[in-house]
Amino acid sequence: MPGYIFIREIKDRNMAGKKKKRGRKKIVLFVFEILLLGVLLGVLWLYNTTLGQVDFDDEALSASEAGINEDIDEDALANMHGYLNVALFGLDNRSNGSYDEGNSDCIIIASLNYDTKEVQLVSLYRDTYLSSGNGRYTKANGAYSAGGVKRAISMVNSNLDLNITKYICVDWKALVDAIDDLGGVDLDVTQDEVDEINYLLPEIDGTTGYETAEVTTTGTVHLDGTQATAYARIRSTSGDDFLRASRQRIVLQAMLDKAQNADLASLKSMCTDILKQISTNFTAAELIQYASAVNKYEIKSTTGFPFELTTKILSSTGDTVIPIDLAKNVSELHEYLFNEQGYTASDTVQRISQKIEDKTGVDPDEAAYDLDKFNDTVGSDGTEGVKKKNELKNPKSTEQDVDSDDGDSDSDDRDSDSDEEQNDREGNGNEEEY
Repeated sequence: MPGYIFIREIKDRNMAGKKKKRGRKKIVLFVFEILLLGVLLGVLWLYNTTLGQVDFDDEALSASEAGINEDIDEDALANMHGYLNVALFGLDNRSNGSYDEGNSDCIIIASLNYDTKEVQLVSLYRDTYLSSGNGRYTKANGAYSAGGVKRAISMVNSNLDLNITKYICVDWKALVDAIDDLGGVDLDVTQDEVDEINYLLPEIDGTTGYETAEVTTTGTVHLDGTQATAYARIRSTSGDDFLRASRQRIVLQAMLDKAQNADLASLKSMCTDILKQISTNFTAAELIQYASAVNKYEIKSTTGFPFELTTKILSSTGDTVIPIDLAKNVSELHEYLFNEQGYTASDTVQRISQKIEDKTGVDPDEAAYDLDKFNDTVGSDGTEGVKKKNELKNPKSTEQDVDSDDGDSDSDDRDSDSDEEQNDREGNGNEEEY
């Protein structure tokens, strides 16, 4: 694991029981901020006795296995060593506890600044057209189904000039159980969202074995774990996958609000449920060490990537998110995550960027979608509140409005796989070099 490890020295092992419980609860609350993202460190510290339930892969990834570009600027690489960068994968594998299959429909980069202890989260949009390794170009979520977690990490690193070697994977059943253990959440839902929640319920129930009632009203509605998970999976309304990322953050915030008022017994029940459903190459000692300082961590900001993008229907991947000048986007990413002013993407990324332009026909002058209104979800319990708040904060730009565009990614096929994703799983397709 790169960087330094913050370990709080426990000076008094016989502290009062009340102080223990208060400290434990603070650590557990951190889980709710990034549960969907898989950072379950606080829970692991509190419930060390349950670590045996976690699916550990203790093999550390080498730079080569992780796909770290050899031509990253040395100063930039040294700067990144001041951060713990982790890949977080949420698997849509239609099964429980299986980490060798399925698309990684949630791809998050979590970056912890060791000095400030600030955490930044970047959602890599699942339909983004990138190099997925071995010369293939496809949607980002297909890398996991084609070659497991190592290929998925390699995809992230090689396209974005990152140095990630650690990962955590979660099954979305964990979210269902966690929300149920908290007694559900209250969200503001529209009629379109109600329709989509009810459409998704049978599939989720088919995986979890639960039986869930349909949602029948709009406005502020109390949702159980399955209903809230369905809400977080919606991508067929306006805003498609970009707004789905916002819904995921809305659910996490609602969970955090509930957790702040939950008793320790409820939190312990939730922890017991979800610990059975993660996979990681962190060691148990590493998880405990990081979690011991978790009450010092602060979520500074979140965003989506690419920053400048459009969508296009491609013959190989269907509706696809296309980064407009990947190299420029990567430069902006390094400024956002690492305060690296004027970062120049590696030659590897620049070659990938040119290949994407050649294969898609999307050049640097293409008009980008306006996604500002989806980014900040803090203080909102529904997508309408998010959009209204951000529209007031960010005056309307001249970029394309994703809500009004007819080429929204995944607007018609809900959760169907593209032919290219099927080919990835089967190992078919043409091979090309970067």
